[in-house]
Amino acid sequence: ITVEDSKNFNFEVEVVKGMRFDRGYISSYFVTNREKMVTEFDNPYILLLDRKLSTLPPILSLLEEVARSGSPLVVIADDVESDALTGLIFNNIKGLLKVAAVKSPGFGDRKKEMLEDIAALTGGEMISEQLGIKLDNVTLSMLGKAKRIVITKDHTTIVNDKGNPEIESHVNSRCQQIRQALKDASSEYEKEKLQERLAK
Repeated sequence: ITVEDSKNFNFEVEVVKGMRFDRGYISSYFVTNREKMVTEFDNPYILLLDRKLSTLPPILSLLEEVARSGSPLVVIADDVESDALTGLIFNNIKGLLKVAAVKSPGFGDRKKEMLEDIAALTGGEMISEQLGIKLDNVTLSMLGKAKRIVITKDHTTIVNDKGNPEIESHVNSRCQQIRQALKDASSEYEKEKLQERLAK
């Protein structure tokens, strides 16, 4: 359960199945539904980067592999900028690859933890040079997969495949880790942030 301030004077309840975080698309050029101004993908691959993406050459072969699969791709990174952003937008507009880019949720260590949460939910890996994974070595099998993803300008919602026992096991294990960290947390701020992660 996540409680947020309302943008009007009404009380509203919104049920979200899956994981939702407060980051939207980096560019409106990724929007698939202009009327609602949302990006909606079914069965997308998800690339989780613990860094900025500035150029496309390191992931060109990966992009080609995703394009051949016919599935869309969502890139979640610290930022997607300059040539990389231009290249992804170009591929999207030309219909070469259905793609969207979203900034990573959180900051610092919390960002890494949230990326690991998304990795558990989608069955993917967080791509981090600190973990010894170079960008040009990323393969399709390292990407996450979701049943559906909906991206607005403010939020991203990832709905996973409930029927996959391996993913359910990863999610349950991740929840246990968060519950243990919650027991060990010393500050109220830390407890609040851990409870937010558990709710998502």
